[in-house]
Amino acid sequence: MNLFSLTSRIIITCSNRLSPWLQKEVEELGFKPVRIFKTGVELQGTMQDCIQLNLNLRCASQVLFSIKEFKAYNADDLYKVLVVLPWEELIPADEYFSISSNVSNETISNNLFANVKVKDAIADRFREKTGQRPNSGSELNGAVIHLYWKDELAEIFLDTSGETLSKHGYRKIPGKAPMLESLAAATLLASSWNRQSAFVNPMCGSGTIAIEAAMMATNRRPGLYRSNYSFMHVLGYDGALYDIAYKQLEQQVTEAPAGLRIIASDISEDAVNITKINAGIAGVEDLIELQVCDFDDATVPEVEGGVVYFNPEYGDRLGVEDELMATYKRMGDFLKKKCKGYYGYIFTGNLELGKKIGLKPKRRIEFYTSKIDCRLFEYELYAGSREDKA
Repeated sequence: MNLFSLTSRIIITCSNRLSPWLQKEVEELGFKPVRIFKTGVELQGTMQDCIQLNLNLRCASQVLFSIKEFKAYNADDLYKVLVVLPWEELIPADEYFSISSNVSNETISNNLFANVKVKDAIADRFREKTGQRPNSGSELNGAVIHLYWKDELAEIFLDTSGETLSKHGYRKIPGKAPMLESLAAATLLASSWNRQSAFVNPMCGSGTIAIEAAMMATNRRPGLYRSNYSFMHVLGYDGALYDIAYKQLEQQVTEAPAGLRIIASDISEDAVNITKINAGIAGVEDLIELQVCDFDDATVPEVEGGVVYFNPEYGDRLGVEDELMATYKRMGDFLKKKCKGYYGYIFTGNLELGKKIGLKPKRRIEFYTSKIDCRLFEYELYAGSREDKA
């Protein structure tokens, strides 16, 4: 079995509520999804397609290539199906592999037990056919086999990504409570920013939002910052396929639009320094103007159609929420008084604090961060009166 000669089902996973923006990305790459669900997108394709998807997608978590669908009522059924698959034709004997899983079966109380069954089936097949077996463990830096098992329906995949795609590889210093890169990218895709007008990011923290904005404005893809994927560790892989795809990424990078200004500020000098380091790793340091200041003093260029994006604290500790009420009100005042002609965005996981902003959102876009129910509030900040704008 040569996976690189097959067409099969591809499942691209993402964090909950990111699938509309993942779908948008997939379609922009020229693919036609056959199913959209709350944590992913399904399509038909090849391993070559998986390489393209891994290198280009901003909102994805994993790219899974289906090997076999089957029924399994318990762990013994699972083992019996998997032990006869030709694993020696998929994984090199001198390679390293690991198992991941998503299991909901009444006979399995611990996913790790299912993982062990998959590993045992692969190891026993290798011993029978070759007299040896690859090493295995929990690290996701080699070939990764993924088990999806719900009730009696099971499917085994090659996880072509390995380490999650949600982290884009440039953020070596995360800072305090950073937003995951895939979530930051999705919120930007959900916004009305045209990637040409001014982008102002007060309270920038470790710089994730400003860096993702600079990457989008110059068409830099996450694959530029990573060199190891699971698809590189299976039989049939041709490094030339990856080299071609990577070269295309480099050639796709464009100059920043004329006049574009991306401004990131924070009251913490340490946060601004962290942003500078991370932006340097991403190759966009020269595109971001950094300022150490309270957000009230942040530069807002006098243009129309720009974006101001806040990602404030949510207030998850006693006493902190009272302090943040005043901060959220100040953000609303800042948008109303200093950002006329802009779109304003505030991302928060505290909907009660969101009421203190004092502005009526045009849109309330739903997201999750970890397990926190979040909103991206969009405000259209008219330069004149609402009637004049109309």
